[in-house]
Amino acid sequence: MGLCGFHASCSLLSLVLIIVFLLCGEHVHSIGRLQTGGCNLFEGSWIYDATYPLYDSSQCPFFEKQFDCVRNSRPDKQYLKYKWKPTACELPRFNGQDFLERLKGKTIMFVGDSLSLNQWQSLTCMLHTAVPHSDYTIYRTGAISTVTFPEYAVKLMLFRNAFLVDIVTEKIGQVLKLDSIESGEIWLRADMLIFNTWHWWLHTGRKQPWQFLQEGNKVYKDMDRLVAYEKALITWSKWVDSNIDPTKTRVLFQGVSPDHNSSADWDDPEAQNCYAQEVPLKGSTYPAGPHPAETVVKKVLSTMSKPVSLLDVTTLSQLRVDGHPSAYGIGGHAIMDCSHWCLAGVPDTWNQLLYTTLLKI
Repeated sequence: MGLCGFHASCSLLSLVLIIVFLLCGEHVHSIGRLQTGGCNLFEGSWIYDATYPLYDSSQCPFFEKQFDCVRNSRPDKQYLKYKWKPTACELPRFNGQDFLERLKGKTIMFVGDSLSLNQWQSLTCMLHTAVPHSDYTIYRTGAISTVTFPEYAVKLMLFRNAFLVDIVTEKIGQVLKLDSIESGEIWLRADMLIFNTWHWWLHTGRKQPWQFLQEGNKVYKDMDRLVAYEKALITWSKWVDSNIDPTKTRVLFQGVSPDHNSSADWDDPEAQNCYAQEVPLKGSTYPAGPHPAETVVKKVLSTMSKPVSLLDVTTLSQLRVDGHPSAYGIGGHAIMDCSHWCLAGVPDTWNQLLYTTLLKI
């Protein structure tokens, strides 16, 4: 069966049927919000689990140094011991060998920024841990990094593209074209596409890789970044609707990964940011409320004609104030990293949710 065409309908009469339904599939709503029976997988809380993490980071050959918090001498280890517990059901435990069997002969491509890198590296490690004696290859060509598992003919690609739309060099400088996607031709090589964009939309100064924005014939020095983000996502959504054949290609959106640069967002007057946070927030809601970019994503997805599954990771990630490298990334205390995630860590749960979507195939 292809990687699409996965809508399922079940009626639940008992706890037994709930468990069966977890294994056979879940309904994906018009905006791609994954649900398992009557259980929303993205509503819940983090609980301590002594069997976590799902792998030993020292045994993973794929990690960027900035994500390997244990190797970077992070002293506390309790952040490794939490699993996501949906309110009304259990999240199936990740089975890497089953993942590879289900996707035998397929190409998975992550398209996005360094948060896509975070999830891609997590997945490669989770799969390598599941089949430690299986050969793999890893190589990079331009903006595309690839890990393959030849025994299963599975290819995991990462295409670094922070905005999804194009940045073009013109006489006036670097122009971010809000209505242009030229790189989409490369995306069509994949059987499964997992998109992500947000963090780079807020960069200014030296970190901003463009000098102008363009939409149609109009060129702008700047505009409200959330407005620009929505315009770009609309361009992306039109590309998907025009170019994707759902019988051949499965499309997911990673969702918006939050940062924890201001402790005011979680009502902690003693903390300044994510540094020295050692445990998740309790409960199921984030004090600062929904992320504005998450709201835009859901709005755009709701307008699409082609099916897109939303890995709605925002709220569950907002609760993990403890999950960032903070001073144990590549910059130490000089560059506090409250945007990316330690590995092992939160992106492993994103991949558990990804795996759960495959149980319907």
